Amino acid sequence: MSGLLDLVKGAIDSGMVNKAANQLGTTPGQAESAIDAALPLLLGALGRNASQPQGAQSLHRALERDHADNNPLSVLGNVLGGQGLGDGAAILGHIFGGRQERASLGVSKASGLDMGNSGQLMAMLAPVVMSILGSQMKQRGLDSGGLGGLLGQERQRIEEDKGAGGLMNAVLDRDGDGDVDFADIAKNVGMLGSLFGKR
Repeated sequence: MSGLLDLVKGAIDSGMVNKAANQLGTTPGQAESAIDAALPLLLGALGRNASQPQGAQSLHRALERDHADNNPLSVLGNVLGGQGLGDGAAILGHIFGGRQERASLGVSKASGLDMGNSGQLMAMLAPVVMSILGSQMKQRGLDSGGLGGLLGQERQRIEEDKGAGGLMNAVLDRDGDGDVDFADIAKNVGMLGSLFGKR
């Protein structure tokens, strides 16, 4: 069975990467690198939040209410058309809490995209990730415990990846004292190659 990251990657083709690059005023290659870094970070943060029963229940309610019936491709098209960024920013606030700026910094360091654009890109991706997660929850008939388990498995997959796991742990699991060397993480993420294949 495909992991969640694979499902999200499958929804984002090269044309959508190009649109995201145009919207951010950057190159497709740089947008792709930033997406490579941002997607595992978003899913890993959701997995961390859902690791506690209360967090899983809260996420389950939000998905059921706002995302389970959304078509991921329509959501992505709307976001790339400039709609829904406010929703994306609100989702990021729930996912990362006080670590939101740190998440933008991590994506920026891993991809070379500036921090403002990194934050905007994550706001574009967050509704898509939530939509795909909501549709998977509905298709599989998951309760909050099942949702937490699914995200826990995905987080474990990401942790096993040297680059993506390193970035996720640096953003989510450190105490925020500034001793994380994002330059090393950027090197590891660079070693991943592209999620979409080099063009």
